[in-house]
Amino acid sequence: MSWRAHGMRAWLLQRLSALYMLLFAISFLLYIAPNLPITYEYWSDLFTRPSIAVATLVFFAALLYHAWIGIRDIIVDYIHDTTLRFTLWVLVTLFLIGLGIWVALIVLSVVAV
Repeated sequence: MSWRAHGMRAWLLQRLSALYMLLFAISFLLYIAPNLPITYEYWSDLFTRPSIAVATLVFFAALLYHAWIGIRDIIVDYIHDTTLRFTLWVLVTLFLIGLGIWVALIVLSVVAV
């Protein structure tokens, strides 16, 4: 298959984003497991570290991109009306961008404290 094929690129990027999310989740759980039960102070201190904040932002970017690829493919495959397809595509895209901004504001507000 050619790299010019959009389906192959989307498939690969979705698999890579899933791999990052899996590795992040496992490493994050292993990182916090020795400190159970987690207090607010520990949680707040954890996210003031720039490395944790950046890794978390990359996780959510991968999550939102992964969701966008999946939902986009479902819309393209199953919605045949062009106007409805475009409208749903735009609404989903704006919704996911809004979620990304919301997550970034939350994570960055903790780092700034």
